[in-house]
Amino acid sequence: MDSPDRRPLPDWWSDAKLGILVHWGPSSVPAFAPVGPSPFALAEMHGWGHAFAHTPYAEWYENSLALDGSPVGRHHAEHHAGETYDDFGRRFRTASDGWDPTSWTTPFAAAGARYVVLTTKHHDGFCLWPTARPTPHRADWWSERDLVGDLAVASRDAGLRFGAYYSGGLDWTFGGLGIDSFEAMIAAIPRSEEYRSHAESHVRELVDRYRPDVLWNDIHFPDRSTAMALIEAYHDAVPEGVVNDRFDLRGVARGEFPADFATPEYADIPPDTDLPWELCRGIGTSFGVNDAETDADLLSGRELVHLLIEVVSRGGNLLLGVGPSADGSIPDLQAQRLGALAAWMDVNAEAIHLSLIHISEPTRPSKSSRMPSSA
Repeated sequence: MDSPDRRPLPDWWSDAKLGILVHWGPSSVPAFAPVGPSPFALAEMHGWGHAFAHTPYAEWYENSLALDGSPVGRHHAEHHAGETYDDFGRRFRTASDGWDPTSWTTPFAAAGARYVVLTTKHHDGFCLWPTARPTPHRADWWSERDLVGDLAVASRDAGLRFGAYYSGGLDWTFGGLGIDSFEAMIAAIPRSEEYRSHAESHVRELVDRYRPDVLWNDIHFPDRSTAMALIEAYHDAVPEGVVNDRFDLRGVARGEFPADFATPEYADIPPDTDLPWELCRGIGTSFGVNDAETDADLLSGRELVHLLIEVVSRGGNLLLGVGPSADGSIPDLQAQRLGALAAWMDVNAEAIHLSLIHISEPTRPSKSSRMPSSA
């Protein structure tokens, strides 16, 4: 296959420097994962089985719950006995109904962010918008309130670009739960025509309804030709929109599949890529809210500033993960970090956005160089 032509990257993305990635959904109800090293570090130390069972990603709660002996399983038995993950979906729908999107966009803009990316559907398959194509395998597994649309409007009103994250590679309503190895994760990608059509319909719906400035797929996409067609249609609809590399990571690496930017995760920087890049990581050890995290588990305000400086000085963007509680409130520890970043950016934003800062060696502590497997 011929290498896809590289599109010129729009100036808005190159100039943005800082974005916010919001993980929000049913997993925000239990809000728990064991705090510890990244999945990659855990896999290196103890193997992938241990890494999946002990992942610090709270948004993987449903999969962790399916693994015998996991910390999430023990936590669930102690705190949520008698409840199913379906119950968390119902509780999330109720809790999120009173959410005010400006309670996010105001501190995000103050912190110097130029774009916001929302998890419109994570691996649990729950849609944050009233989709015309709900999953056929779980009743009422979507938000009656258009959370995606409300955030898109509020973001643009605040001068922020809006992006849509979509988990094309995993949807546990179609099976695959109990992922306990890297091979099992690849095998869990639904390959049926039913799911291919389901995912395609969702992405087309998101593009048609919200015209996202960023189309941020995760894990993979079940069919390469469909993904190619979706990206082409997206670029036709949103000429200045950008697409990440996770529709087909191997295809992008081989020069066989198009992508506008790479997405290293909790990774050393600069990454080994010739693509423009965006480092994504949470303020703490999880992307989704994790009530088990303490102050010591989050980057301090100083560490966060140093991380942003290093990313920008090395030519990348920082996509900082924020995990709201189920009711949409930003936990105090995360809000404090956003406030510290806002105070620093109030004085130094020009240097960041004009890329006037240059360094040659990392300035932040090694704990911010974690590299988990996927958002």
